[in-house]
Amino acid sequence: MLEQIKNINSLEELTALHTATFGKSGTMTLRLKDMKNLDNDARAALNLENTELREAFKLRQIELEDLSILAELKENALDAAANSSHASRLTPYVYGKLHPLSQNMTEISEIMTGMGYKFYSGPEIEDEWHNFTALNTPDFHPARDMQDTFFMESGNLLRTQTSSVQIRAMESDGVPIKMFVVGPTYRRDMDATHSPMFHQIELLWIDKDITLSDLVGDFKVFLEKFFGREFNMRIRPSFFPFTEPSLEVDIEWLPGKWLELGGAGMVHPNVLKNVGVDPDEYQGFALGFGFDRLAMMKYGLTDLREFFKGDVRWLQANGF
Repeated sequence: MLEQIKNINSLEELTALHTATFGKSGTMTLRLKDMKNLDNDARAALNLENTELREAFKLRQIELEDLSILAELKENALDAAANSSHASRLTPYVYGKLHPLSQNMTEISEIMTGMGYKFYSGPEIEDEWHNFTALNTPDFHPARDMQDTFFMESGNLLRTQTSSVQIRAMESDGVPIKMFVVGPTYRRDMDATHSPMFHQIELLWIDKDITLSDLVGDFKVFLEKFFGREFNMRIRPSFFPFTEPSLEVDIEWLPGKWLELGGAGMVHPNVLKNVGVDPDEYQGFALGFGFDRLAMMKYGLTDLREFFKGDVRWLQANGF
């Protein structure tokens, strides 16, 4: 397959092959699920193959994107010797604007602070304690694997979730605490709805009498303020190592069409213990969801990657 990847000449073909390989029913995904039935040598070989394929996909993606940019620059080359006064009459002066993701980040911050949440930020380069261990994520959890996490030679990593900021906030400020985080996170993923760098929103509210009703109520209020309309909402049981009970939150985006928006739950007692909080005295909820996906829904977009190309013409054509 490595030769097949090298010979692909379009991002569309590359994305299709990537999905067929690493999607939910992809060939490599199914093989990895069966890893428990392999001996140690076969597991090592499969892990190596998995890593090589992911790196080959990423390298070819970068090459194809570079070729696309060079072709576009060649096609739209500017003539520096052109009459500037004539050019200014043909192209009216346009004021710049903030990127749509930045605009939405500001809007979200205003909504959350208006609901009584305090903004916190934290480092994007994290240690395993704050990113995994303190969040009750065991050593054998697949999220720690190389195929999901960007590890560094130092042993640190690019944070895979903004939940690490919750740990740091409780360590520094204690409880009760009512906070939110909006920031970039990093995982090895690439397709029309996933990016190696994406943004998350995290809510955390810890006090003596917080319940799941507070979680669902605040999430519903936030969504209706952000999208400017009301929604039907449902919750489904799920599993996350840092919450118990855990749930997924869906909204009815269109009549009969439900969309999963995020994972949530009551903060696991072990997480509270890890930051020195007595779980017999305090409890609360944590909620995390993809900020970029909310922006895609708000603007009716189907490809997340358009946000990161920096094409001013595309931004203007979409009203940004």
